[in-house]
Amino acid sequence: QVQLVESGGGLVQPGGSLRLSCAASGLTFSNYRMRWYRQAPGKERELVAWFTNFERSTNYVDAVKGRFTISRENAKNTAYLQMNSLKPEDTAVYYCNAVSILSSFGYWGQGIQVTVSS
Repeated sequence: QVQLVESGGGLVQPGGSLRLSCAASGLTFSNYRMRWYRQAPGKERELVAWFTNFERSTNYVDAVKGRFTISRENAKNTAYLQMNSLKPEDTAVYYCNAVSILSSFGYWGQGIQVTVSS
């Protein structure tokens, strides 16, 4: 049974930092592309950070460039999203997503709330 479990969210003041983790189980982690999405209230889910070039290159939506960093540790079956200089507009539920490089089948985590507010 495949599970993706996010952790590390919460309430933070503007300018603060959080690191989200996505722990995967039930799959061969190295065979999956990892991505982070977010969904703010009343908005569609958007892709925030992802890997390309066989997970060697990182990419970000313009709104988070220079502030967020996606990474992964295959030995720990975990992906991360380091979020710095957080802004109120970063408030959303954040989801990790794993897509098989073999079949393109994907899995989602349950989502974790990030709230940026003073």
